[in-house]
Amino acid sequence: MSGRLVIAGLGPGADRLVTPEAGAALAEATDVIGYLPYVARVADRPGLVKHASDNRVELERARHALELAAAGRRVVVVSSGDPGVFAMAAAVFEALEAGPPAWRGLEISVLPGITAMLAAAARAGAPLGHDFCALNLSDNLKPWTLIEKRLRLAVEADFAMAFYNPRSKARPEGFARALAVLTEACGDARPVIFARAVSTPDEALSVVPLPECTPEMADMRTVVIVGSSRTRVIPRAGAPFVYTPRSA
Repeated sequence: MSGRLVIAGLGPGADRLVTPEAGAALAEATDVIGYLPYVARVADRPGLVKHASDNRVELERARHALELAAAGRRVVVVSSGDPGVFAMAAAVFEALEAGPPAWRGLEISVLPGITAMLAAAARAGAPLGHDFCALNLSDNLKPWTLIEKRLRLAVEADFAMAFYNPRSKARPEGFARALAVLTEACGDARPVIFARAVSTPDEALSVVPLPECTPEMADMRTVVIVGSSRTRVIPRAGAPFVYTPRSA
């Protein structure tokens, strides 16, 4: 097959944080596929066809990308952040595994990007400086009971935690439930970082003790980072630095 498929991360928002490798793949693409706001970040040019779709059609989007690549097109599937972190890379491989055997002969590559989690952590200091985990708080693809179990186990293991998709208009109660679990399980005032739209003009960052957190502090453009019991806050003029020491 002469076509190829690239799954690329566009970083957390700013164009300067798109990797040169991803930029080169986009420059060579005949087709770009992805969620509407991510496709909109790719500049129009002659010869480029943009296929934008809704957020809940990941498998259909992945199959479409594979079909185009099998037809000889140079396809780039775009995600924000890193495509392998709660994004399109897993969907493409899920579609590949279930699809025609011929698709497995395609040239497919995954290009890493700067995740929203890492961009947020860098803005705050080094809250993920020791062991940590990342959790997607959306219950679209898994039940709340599993989310709660993983939250409690992460607290028991004393990980710092990064939360994706904390709160949406369709799921306004999910983050409230997560905060209730954390407040009960942690039993302390560890710092919580709310990092919204990092690297864009809408960027906002705040550090709040866990007992003072409210659900309204987060939305779908927010990454929430909860410190471990060892995470430290360094007060200073302006936003404090937050870091987790490297020792256990």
